[in-house]
Amino acid sequence: MRSRRLKAPEGMDTRPTADKVKEALFSILLRHVPGARVLDLYAGSGALSLEAISRGAASAVLADCSQKACKIIAENIESLGCQDRARLLRQGDSAALALLKKEGAQFDLIFLDPPYRMNMSDVCARLEKEGILAEDGIIIVEHAKENAPTPPDTLTLVDRREYGITGLSFFKRTGEE
Repeated sequence: MRSRRLKAPEGMDTRPTADKVKEALFSILLRHVPGARVLDLYAGSGALSLEAISRGAASAVLADCSQKACKIIAENIESLGCQDRARLLRQGDSAALALLKKEGAQFDLIFLDPPYRMNMSDVCARLEKEGILAEDGIIIVEHAKENAPTPPDTLTLVDRREYGITGLSFFKRTGEE
């Protein structure tokens, strides 16, 4: 799906991942993407999970609580023709995680790209505790570089990168580094 432009919600509610950061992220994840089950919990435009699908991920669940963002995500999924591999949940993180836990869903790659002011430590802990993070799965948190999340005891920081004002933190289950 190379060089296809995605729509992004207008306004300040959504902060799309910069192309430079996205390219760096997928270079780091290169060997983890093919065949991966992806969760994009604060999907925005869906760019991260749709990029993963274009690079060989088996499937993606995209969740967002913004109806404006969900409309754009649905349009992007349709324009890329990946309806068979992408599922949109029009709900916030708590409701989406409760549904996914009930379904017994597990994910190899979990993208968390929330508003920078959100504390992701509790969400990371919940992903691992409720079995949503697959064995050998990776949680990737995009954050302001000065606001890096602290991993809960059950997760270990395995990598952290900075790109301008943006930071990327990579977590795995403790003992799976």
